[in-house]
Amino acid sequence: MTAASQEPSSFVTPSLGRRMACWLYEGMLLFGVVFISGYLFGTLSQTKHALHNRHGLQAFLFLVFAIYFTWLWSKGQTLAMKTWHIRVLDTSGRPLTQARAFWRYLLSWFWILPPMLITAPFQLPATEVAVLVLGWVMVWAVLSRFQSRGQYWHDVWAGTQLVDVQKPPVSTASASNS
Repeated sequence: MTAASQEPSSFVTPSLGRRMACWLYEGMLLFGVVFISGYLFGTLSQTKHALHNRHGLQAFLFLVFAIYFTWLWSKGQTLAMKTWHIRVLDTSGRPLTQARAFWRYLLSWFWILPPMLITAPFQLPATEVAVLVLGWVMVWAVLSRFQSRGQYWHDVWAGTQLVDVQKPPVSTASASNS
């Protein structure tokens, strides 16, 4: 049975630990995307110093991430999601449209944007901002416990869901018969 043919209520939400491990792995993979994109931007814009044209680079990375996530989520999974056997679907159990994937991308900024906006006027050192962002990430993740199906709130708002797509374990009896 395919994921799209199942009843939406029959989907299992992956554990919070698996979703956070996937999130961390996604961040490591994005390092490569940022590196290549930053190199491309610096080469094309002839930026000689990392802090020159910083806002242009940030806007460019925002666009690159939007393309990356919108495209891959509309296909169902990023590489990290494949590794952790997690798929993103709409609430009806169908693959995301690109519009819904883009909407999910915009709402996913709730992971880091609130503490960044709150700390911006105070000119805090980067380490303090990082601690506040990581604290907010933990709070945001734990808030999924208060959602009836354990989904992240940005998924609820976007009309999407993360589902467990692990293959059922092969029983030893059937494995020994083959």
